[in-house]
Amino acid sequence: MLKNAVLLLLMLITIPAYAQNAEAIFAGGCFWTMQAYFDKLPGVVQTTAGYDGGQSSNPTYEEVSSGSTNYAESVQVTYDSDQISYSDLLDYYWHHIDPTVKNKQFCDAGKQYRTSIFYLNESQKLQALASLKMIKKQFPIVYTEIVPSTHFYPAEEYHQEYYLKNPIRYEFYSFNCGRDARLKEIWNEKP
Repeated sequence: MLKNAVLLLLMLITIPAYAQNAEAIFAGGCFWTMQAYFDKLPGVVQTTAGYDGGQSSNPTYEEVSSGSTNYAESVQVTYDSDQISYSDLLDYYWHHIDPTVKNKQFCDAGKQYRTSIFYLNESQKLQALASLKMIKKQFPIVYTEIVPSTHFYPAEEYHQEYYLKNPIRYEFYSFNCGRDARLKEIWNEKP
């Protein structure tokens, strides 16, 4: 019996610790672009384009695009909390949106394109509010909302990783929207 206990202890010691994956949800205009940005960030394990902030079940792109729901195009970010913190994700998020406009991001207008941090727990809420306080030192008027996630629904499959599936169309959209140029102007850095 002691031999088995020693073997079990040795196995536990040599088993590598697995990363702690956590989730965060952000809305920052078109989810194609936000997904593309977050996919580049080291420590991000997976992203999913989708919708959050509304009340109806299983919203569709057509419903959300009509502006008749309270959903925002969002991205769910699954990240390795041993490699990147929620606070780091918040900082990255802020530098990839224009927080100074309401219900609009670059060429996309409507409440479905608003900027929102959808928190999933009290810790995320407090960190998001602290980050907002810092942003308000730079921009006195900020329209980004910090609200609880109502429910995240993945978008239709053709929206997932759109920038990889349709690179030419995505680049055309991205360039014509002027997002990168505006971000550079706001933050004085390359997105």
